Amino acid sequence: MRQRPLSISLRKLLFGGSTLLLLCSPSLAFGAEAPPQDAAGSNAPASDPVKDVTQLGKITVTAQSRSQEMQEVPIPLQIVTAKQIDTLAATDLSRMDIFVPGLVVGADQPTQPSYQMRGIETSNFGIGTESAVGVYVDGVYAARSGGALLAFNDIARIEVLKGPQGTLFGRNAAAGAISIVTNEPSDHFEGKARVRFGNDGRKYADALVNVPVNRDMAVRMSVLDNRSDGWIKDAATGESYGKDHDWGSRLVWRWNATPDTRVLLAWDHEQLKQPPQPAIGLIAKSDYVTRPAPFNDQVPPFPADSSSYLDPRHAPLYNDTVNAGEKRHFDGATLTVDHSFSWGSLTSTTAWRHFNTYNRGDYDGTNNRATYLDTANIESNNSWYQEFKFAGTAGIADWVGGVSYYDEHARQTSQTNVFTDSVDSLAMNVGGNPFTDTFAFYDSVLPLLGFGQYHLLGNPWREQIDNVGRFKAYAAYGDVIWHLTDRLSLTTGARFTRDEKQFSWFNPLRQAPELDATIAELLPQLAALGIVIDPSPFQQNLIFNAAGGAPVNVLVKDKNSWNDFSPRVVLDYKFTPDVMGYASVTKGYKAGGYNSVQIGSRFDPEKVLNYEAGLKTLFPEQHLLLNGSVYYYRYDNKQSLTLDPNSAGSGVPRYLVSSTDQEAHGLEFEAQWQPVDAFKLSFTGAYIDATYRQAVAPSGADLSGQPTGEPLFSFASSLSYTWQGVAGGALEFDLSHAYRGKSRCNRDSQLQGTCQISPNFDTGVAQQRTDARLDWHAADDQWGVALYANNVFNKRYVTGVNNISTSVFGTPFASITPPRAVGVELRVKF
Repeated sequence: MRQRPLSISLRKLLFGGSTLLLLCSPSLAFGAEAPPQDAAGSNAPASDPVKDVTQLGKITVTAQSRSQEMQEVPIPLQIVTAKQIDTLAATDLSRMDIFVPGLVVGADQPTQPSYQMRGIETSNFGIGTESAVGVYVDGVYAARSGGALLAFNDIARIEVLKGPQGTLFGRNAAAGAISIVTNEPSDHFEGKARVRFGNDGRKYADALVNVPVNRDMAVRMSVLDNRSDGWIKDAATGESYGKDHDWGSRLVWRWNATPDTRVLLAWDHEQLKQPPQPAIGLIAKSDYVTRPAPFNDQVPPFPADSSSYLDPRHAPLYNDTVNAGEKRHFDGATLTVDHSFSWGSLTSTTAWRHFNTYNRGDYDGTNNRATYLDTANIESNNSWYQEFKFAGTAGIADWVGGVSYYDEHARQTSQTNVFTDSVDSLAMNVGGNPFTDTFAFYDSVLPLLGFGQYHLLGNPWREQIDNVGRFKAYAAYGDVIWHLTDRLSLTTGARFTRDEKQFSWFNPLRQAPELDATIAELLPQLAALGIVIDPSPFQQNLIFNAAGGAPVNVLVKDKNSWNDFSPRVVLDYKFTPDVMGYASVTKGYKAGGYNSVQIGSRFDPEKVLNYEAGLKTLFPEQHLLLNGSVYYYRYDNKQSLTLDPNSAGSGVPRYLVSSTDQEAHGLEFEAQWQPVDAFKLSFTGAYIDATYRQAVAPSGADLSGQPTGEPLFSFASSLSYTWQGVAGGALEFDLSHAYRGKSRCNRDSQLQGTCQISPNFDTGVAQQRTDARLDWHAADDQWGVALYANNVFNKRYVTGVNNISTSVFGTPFASITPPRAVGVELRVKF
């Protein structure tokens, strides 16, 4: 290939002045493709450097349930390759989501993550709902949030498909789909291991071995262990938070039963055990006030004054949750059988998933017993999935059709834990009770009566709601690409879905065994003195009670079913072999459901209609890829979990499901340029204007016409350069940068804690992150060492303020992003 003058000049510039180029280049992040892969997804041997520069867009994907090159798919998608995951030293998708514009993965609590695509997010309000963003691992739907964010383990690539994808996956994905594809066993022996050491006690290790058993059989095994000592400590106890402690393994067996039949059996296991999310209080201890007798204790001032809030990025952490922790135990098995016929192929996928999770953390941001509040989410989940997929080519049509069945049994317990001390504070602050109706008053009187050995303060008090859900879903779908001419294609797809759900709520009597034991022993002795006290006020639910719509000791059940028909139409035209334009209309659907802590609640299905037009272009001579799309969607009956001050009820804040109609106009753009093999540039960006069409918040605020909070702009970009012949190998430098714009506030944003609430720190501001990596590997890639840094410039942001305890105890708390992480990586391949 004859070198162009531009390429020659650029090559000289890069070799002669690479340092200057790196310092002066704009902020950049990843987007270029991984090296070519073999059928098992492993890196193929190094190819001709001259030919490598023509590989832009040559990644094979299965976004449309058929193997296609990325540039042939008329869907806006971003591919995250295994190389990009390694470059960012990411251990799960939440550690790199900012580099995928339009995608937000909230994982402050990894057992309860949230996914947002193009401004559409499903708040986590329990097992009664599903995410509008579908997560699939090797085509299997990741049931519920507890199993939807697992550590990366032998990943081949991640396909992020934006917009409704109901006709292509076994479960509907109204806002988009994240398809995680793992590596399969290959026919050659392979083994490799990697360790990372970094600041804050980071220790990461993974290893895999691929063993061909015989000509028709192979086994692939991989393990990982991810640990760290945490990045913030409790100022009183020294306990560390922000720790990582995650262990996982994966075993895959492949058998070519006949020349036309392949069997894959995969087993996944993961265990997570770490402290909960740190809750950083915003009230300085120096501002605490002394309550009068009989309390005589130090408490935060009530109500809280936002003008005196601490900056959580520099505030001390005081958390005192009893039995605090976040845990997950996950197991999954997948059996895939592929068989080829003369007319096409049949794929059967059978999958079982099981997980248990426990998440108990601080919800008042203090270590003060008088304002103690913690919540716990405990889940157990079993699911079965069966799909039969047929595919083939007939005349001018490439077609895919299938049926699927999904069965899930889920249990959840939502606990709220306080002490009788904080019950007193609740009664005084919210209920307006006189001090004579408090546990503190009785504790002050008992010594005068000769019963000083009894104490009503200091006793734990628990209220909870137990849920059981049984869910079934049946679906039939088809997708046909009609090749009308050698340039013009029409894709028609449709999906019929039936969802059947059974759900129950049970709100037991509050649990306070120590208090009950004291009362049972004390009251008869008081009665002997002629002092008769009615114990019922001490035995009533205060948080989940009938006054707040939660009948006590009553089992409430509901049962519903929904049917939906979702079509898809796409027209694409190839102006040249490397330039394609497309337009599509797609309907998305998500089944209705229930709020786990709002007894008797039920909401209808969500539906979205998405209009999209795009252009995918590749300029081989210029080594340039340019893709772009514009879209408009109308989202009906969008469900969100919103903090309700409950001022007309008990005064104890609660999270309610609110229904809104939304719409958005958006634009997405992708560019990749590889002028020479050694140098790559990429850029991906997104613009979205998302607003409420009709919406009234539980607080009463009318949000119609207001922004939903989604930033207008986000982008990610990258620079990569490789020097050959360095110490007998190659030295590669990667620089990545991402930007997410500031939240667009509405009339309810301050209550929800997503926008500015205090002059002392910023909330909802634009976020930036820069990552860098310097990697050396031997010529045969058998050895390698790397230095990496995530969040190079140590940018710290307040991600939100939680007001659940603010109107009860005057104790708001905040969450912040982690600090810079640096480390060294060593790896070997054999």
